[in-house]
Amino acid sequence: MSDITEFTRVYLAVFFSLVAAFYTVRIILMKRTTSEELVFPGERFCATWWNHIAFRFFRATIWMVCLFRLLFPEVDNYLGMFSSFDHPLIIFSGLILLTLGFVSTATIHYRLGEQWRSGIDPSGPAKIITSGIYRYTRNPMFCFVALAQLGFFLALPSFFSLTCFAIGLYTLNSQAEAEEKHLLELFPNQYPQYTNQVRRWI
Repeated sequence: MSDITEFTRVYLAVFFSLVAAFYTVRIILMKRTTSEELVFPGERFCATWWNHIAFRFFRATIWMVCLFRLLFPEVDNYLGMFSSFDHPLIIFSGLILLTLGFVSTATIHYRLGEQWRSGIDPSGPAKIITSGIYRYTRNPMFCFVALAQLGFFLALPSFFSLTCFAIGLYTLNSQAEAEEKHLLELFPNQYPQYTNQVRRWI
């Protein structure tokens, strides 16, 4: 077994454990500070609710798979590994994209401060953010999440990670459409001007 495979096995287990800890601690601390709800999956069984459930399910599954791979290397036999992608340059590139995607998402998360919400807050937002990276894409956090998911596929090239990537892209696009519909209802004059100037993605 190659050194890059062993390194990736450890890296992914540690990485996704830290990601889980980051969001858990971040949301708990923000709730204590603001005394407000921060996560809005939507009404049960609606489109955004399914997006939320699918994303949480696959995020937890990815974390568990990476932990089990560390403890039981034979798990790889059940992931449908793509041997043609098993190259150090590809795998290492995946790790870089995965890390870059998360760090960029976390940075935007912090810059939004108390304005950050997961899902669609029926009472907000108070204004449209059009400065900074929002001048180049209407959904920068989703773009970097997608980048991280691509990185995960390259770092662990398999049928499992490809499935996660495909479903992730679908849920991100579906959620973006739902959030933009909400913003259009809140800002019927301003938001169309913004969408005419800035692309949904890149």
